Amino acid sequence: MRPTLAPYPAGRPRRLRRTAPLRALVRETSIGVDDLIWPVFVRDGSGVREEVPSMPGVFRRSVDLTVAAAAEAAELGIPAICLCPYTDPALKTAGCEEAWNPENLCNRAIREIRRQVPGIAVMTDIALDPYNINGHDGIVRDGEIVNDETVGCLVKMALAQADAGADILGPSDMMDGRIGAMRTALETAGHSNVTIMSYAAKYASAFYGPFRDAVGASGALTGDKKTYQMDPGNSDEALRLIERDLSEGADMVMVKPGLPYLDICRRVKETFGAPTFAYQVSGEYAMIEAAAANGWIDGEKVMLESLAAFRRAGCDGVLTYFAPRVARRLREG
Repeated sequence: MRPTLAPYPAGRPRRLRRTAPLRALVRETSIGVDDLIWPVFVRDGSGVREEVPSMPGVFRRSVDLTVAAAAEAAELGIPAICLCPYTDPALKTAGCEEAWNPENLCNRAIREIRRQVPGIAVMTDIALDPYNINGHDGIVRDGEIVNDETVGCLVKMALAQADAGADILGPSDMMDGRIGAMRTALETAGHSNVTIMSYAAKYASAFYGPFRDAVGASGALTGDKKTYQMDPGNSDEALRLIERDLSEGADMVMVKPGLPYLDICRRVKETFGAPTFAYQVSGEYAMIEAAAANGWIDGEKVMLESLAAFRRAGCDGVLTYFAPRVARRLREG
C-alpha cells in the first residue's frame, strides 16, 4: 500500500521532526551494538600492537593482545569478532600449506579466545592470500588461479579452523563450489553446528588496498583478482551467486564492499530474506578517517550515518573497523 499524506496544512511532516524525542519515536532504522562484527588483525609475537599506516586507529595485535581485544569487544556487547592474520612472509608458499596448519596464527588465536573469552563468537576469513607467495586467494598454476585445487585447500583450512573452535567461517575466496564442499566436509567431520557466512557477492574492488597492507598481501600480489571476484558493473550476477551459496549450505551471506554496493544489499535481502551482512571495507574506513583528520567532515557523525545506511538497505549486520567506537558511543547515548 502506498503511504498517504494529508494535503498541507493538515499534513505537516515537520511536526514529527520538531524534537529529538519525536524523531526517535518515528525513526525507521537504527544501529545497535548487536549489529556489529569487529575485524581484528592478528600477528605473531607477544605484547605487540602496531598501527596499520593506511588505517589510522587500526592495529595488528599479537595473540595475547587479540585476546584482550576480544574481551574488550565482549564487555562492550559486540557479539562477534573476525580474525584476519598477518602472516610472516617466510611462511608464505606457492602451495599455501600454512593456511591449514593447526598451529598457525589464526588457529592459535581462535583457541585462546575460546578459552579466555567464551562469551564472544569468533569468525574467520577463509582465503589463501595471507599464506600465498603470489598474494592471490587461490592456488596459481602457470598464471591461472585454479579453482578445484584451491577448493580442496580451502576445505582443509575450514576444517582446521572448525577444529580450533571457530563459530563462523567466512569464505572470502570466490571460488566456485567451495560452500558445498566445505559444508559436506564439516558435516562429515562432526562440525554440523559451525556456521558459514559466505562472502557470496565480493567485487573486484579498488576499496581493498589498506586491508591488503594490513595482512601483508599487497606487496606479494601479482596481477589482479578479476578472474574470480565479481565485476563491479554486475548486479544480477550477485543474485545468482547468493542463490547458489544458500543452496550449497551457507547460513548467512555477505556483500563486499559495503557503501558502494548498497543497491546489492537491498536486492539480496528483498529477494532471499536470508541473514544478509555487508563489510565496510578498509578503503571506506580510510576515506572517512582521512577526511575527518583533515577537518572536512565530522568523523563521528559520518561513522554512525554510514552504518545506519547499511541497516536501511536491509543488512542484518555490518563488519566494521569502527565497531568498538560505535559500541562506546551507543553506550554513552
